[in-house]
Amino acid sequence: MIKIYTDGSCLNNPGNGGWAAIIIKDGKKTQINGSKKNTTNNRMELLAPIKALNKIPKGSNVQIFTDSKYVKSGITEWIHNWKKNGWKTANKKKVKNKELWTELDILSNEFQIKWTWVKGHSSDKLNNEVDLLAREAANL
Repeated sequence: MIKIYTDGSCLNNPGNGGWAAIIIKDGKKTQINGSKKNTTNNRMELLAPIKALNKIPKGSNVQIFTDSKYVKSGITEWIHNWKKNGWKTANKKKVKNKELWTELDILSNEFQIKWTWVKGHSSDKLNNEVDLLAREAANL
């Protein structure tokens, strides 16, 4: 199983953002990150798993760790109703970041993914490491 730790960061929200992922495959750790100007924290949180999934072989068995309940709940629960309701929330508002949700949804169907929420800024070493990578990218 491939393990992926993801995180996003944004200075001032909206502002300069960064995303990062740590991919652990066959005992080898790979770090990826990037930055965007004039973005939001939620966009960076979504971009991290998208970028990571694009780096691994399709069909892989994957566990993705995120400290974003927005990402985990969005992709495992909310997205089903959003799609049924024409990309509207329960409050009949347009779903924000629809293009990123759509991309993540399409990618998710190409893998066997177990989404795992971890508490941010706690004792999870790799979550803290990916948080630092995302914050460094936001500062670029």
